[in-house]
Amino acid sequence: MQLYAFHLMPWPNIDPDVREKYGSSWVVYPNSEYDPELGHQLYGEYLDQLVFADEVGFDAICVNEHHQNAYGLMPSPNIMAAALISRTRQAKLAILGNGIALRRNPLRVAEEVAMLDVLSGGRVISGFVRGIGAEYHSLNLDPSRSRSSFFEAHDLIVKAWTTPGPFPWDGDHFQYRYVNVWPRPLTQPHPPIFVPSQGSEETLEWAAEHHYPLACTFVPMERLKQFYDTYRRYASEQFGYEAGPEQFGFTSLVHVHEDPRQAEAEIEPHMRYFRERSFALPLPIFFPPGYTTPTAFSRRLEISRQLAASGGPTLSAGAPLIGTPEQVGERIVANMAECGAGILMAQFQVGDMPHAKVMRSMELFADKVLPHLPRG
Repeated sequence: MQLYAFHLMPWPNIDPDVREKYGSSWVVYPNSEYDPELGHQLYGEYLDQLVFADEVGFDAICVNEHHQNAYGLMPSPNIMAAALISRTRQAKLAILGNGIALRRNPLRVAEEVAMLDVLSGGRVISGFVRGIGAEYHSLNLDPSRSRSSFFEAHDLIVKAWTTPGPFPWDGDHFQYRYVNVWPRPLTQPHPPIFVPSQGSEETLEWAAEHHYPLACTFVPMERLKQFYDTYRRYASEQFGYEAGPEQFGFTSLVHVHEDPRQAEAEIEPHMRYFRERSFALPLPIFFPPGYTTPTAFSRRLEISRQLAASGGPTLSAGAPLIGTPEQVGERIVANMAECGAGILMAQFQVGDMPHAKVMRSMELFADKVLPHLPRG
């Protein structure tokens, strides 16, 4: 089992009437609601939490990319990874991930990730994402070109890392007379690539083709198993290999307390904040026209109805990781075994949870759960 510390770096003061006043905490939520002084404090606390994960033996610490929203304050995950390099020693820096379809110049991603890999001594995991539909509103991009742009940007970046330059690139989306990335990455042939995904068929097939591990966020266990089974089928039937647990990871909220009832009471208001405010994301913003195929969009409509009926996105795949150290440890092992995953991306900070509460849970997890997990 590999254990990653996953973080969204959310804004904790979203207006309780955000849906009624503004419609969403994404894209249209006014930045007059942001306080840079508080933001300075939050970045320090959030980085401290990830540094602690490195100190106690997590395998990786995760940062990610979102734009113009209060859900996650990391429009540039590479800046956050750079801030963590000198403060960490062992953990991989999992950038989950760079929105390469959102870049008009994907060679900047090739350059920046290569720099981070060299600076960190080869500790970078390079996640590539298409970016959710809301990002295309924020950055004024055509969502109908997102998938083909994503695939081409990936091919360009990997070739830039692995092929001696300069060489030309004349693609449908990107054209360069000279591709000649300096510096080259330290990790050879290139940093390991992960694919965070919400489980589209196209992405599952593409990830299986390239043997890229799949990282799923906020997916119920039954859907998670369907995604993994689809990946395994593609791997076996089309690409001639058996996908093992190391190919699969998922996020779960984790909160530990010696008293199980107190654990639930402590986390409940922050889970409610996440569902009602952080994830105030109406379907037209979440999935703009052209972002998905009609069939996929119909499937998303049904999923959205299910989420609305259940109160919002799930924060745990399988048995919730909220309770005593013994309960959390047993549930982690059981959840991983149920879906055949080898990577748990544990999220300790959720919504407006204060720093002290996060750290108490993380410290208890480090002392009483982590030593007993099967690692490797």
